[in-house]
Amino acid sequence: MTDAVSSALWAHQSSAHYGVLKLAFAFECVGRVRHMLEDERVLRCLDVLEAYLQGRADPVALQEAAAEAAALANRHQGSRSLDGVGHAAVSASYAVANALAGRVDQAADYAAYAAVYGEGGYGAVCDPESFVAEQSWQLATIERLANALTASGGRHPP
Repeated sequence: MTDAVSSALWAHQSSAHYGVLKLAFAFECVGRVRHMLEDERVLRCLDVLEAYLQGRADPVALQEAAAEAAALANRHQGSRSLDGVGHAAVSASYAVANALAGRVDQAADYAAYAAVYGEGGYGAVCDPESFVAEQSWQLATIERLANALTASGGRHPP
């Protein structure tokens, strides 16, 4: 996560809704690369995070999904293709695992990497400027979520 994105998130640290903001932001980041996930079990883990944010799952379910997503990401076989898409799927899986574990920085980074790598690979490795659009989206998303959480009294917007 860039310093700007990290600072934008950190600016809301004193908010009563900071914990929800972090998880909601991680969920939104992963949502951008959801289509890259190859394993239905990882998708189900991500669904647990959504259910948790909506008050339909408890912390135990979240913890169990986090453990399962981490195990699945660590076992992802990647891809033997040369187009980078398989690598994007691996990064997207790690984004889910980190989001569920509450490691928002890593979730945002893996999701951004998957998004850029999924577009062809070169930019993720050789061109830091290829992340600018994703980082701009991340900044705008933090503010949108922070405003929505404040307006809703801390409930994640559907």
